[in-house]
Amino acid sequence: MKRQDIILASASPRRIRMFRERGYEAESVSPRVRESVPFEMNPETTVMYLALIKARDVMQKRKGLIISADTVVVYQGRIITKPESPEEAFRILSGMREDRHQVITGVCIADNSGERPRVRCLYDTTDVFFGYYSDEWLREYVQTREPYDKAGGYAIQETFGQHVDHIEGDMDNVIGFPMYRVEKYLQEPPEAERR
Repeated sequence: MKRQDIILASASPRRIRMFRERGYEAESVSPRVRESVPFEMNPETTVMYLALIKARDVMQKRKGLIISADTVVVYQGRIITKPESPEEAFRILSGMREDRHQVITGVCIADNSGERPRVRCLYDTTDVFFGYYSDEWLREYVQTREPYDKAGGYAIQETFGQHVDHIEGDMDNVIGFPMYRVEKYLQEPPEAERR
C-alpha cells in the first residue's frame, strides 16, 4: 500500500504515533479554533463538526491531505468533557463506575491539493464498560496528572485501563483515533482511478 504524506491537524502525541507506527509520514499542525458548537447538536454531529473546523483552519494555511479528529466521552446521553479539577475528575469517574459509556471520535479527511477541495467526515463509536474501583483508589488517581488532558478523565492505555472491564468496538477509537476506518479510506484509489 502506498503511504502518503499526511498533515495531521492535531497536537495529540497519541494520534501522531498511531500514524507513524503504520508507516505514514504524519506532520503535526495544531489548529487554532474555539472548540464549541454554534447550537445544540447530538454527540456524533458535535465531534464531526469540531473535526471539520479544525481541518478548515489548517486548510487555510497548508495544501495537502489533512486529517483532523475530535473525541468525546458520552455518559447517559451527555458529553463528558476534560475535568479541570480533582473534584470534577472524582465526580465524573465515580459516576461512571461499574457502568457503560461511549467514546465517540469524529474525523475529517480533507484534500485541498487539487483545484477543488474534497472533504469527508465520519465518526466511530465504542462502548466502554468500567468495573469496580474504590473511592480511595480514585482519590489517589485524581491527584496525578493523568485525568486532566483527556475526555472523561482517563486513558485506556494508561493507569486507568486496569479498571476497564471490556469494550465493544474499536480499541484505537478509545485511544483517540479510529485508524481502521481512516486507513480503509486512504487505501481507496482516487476517483479518477476508480472510473
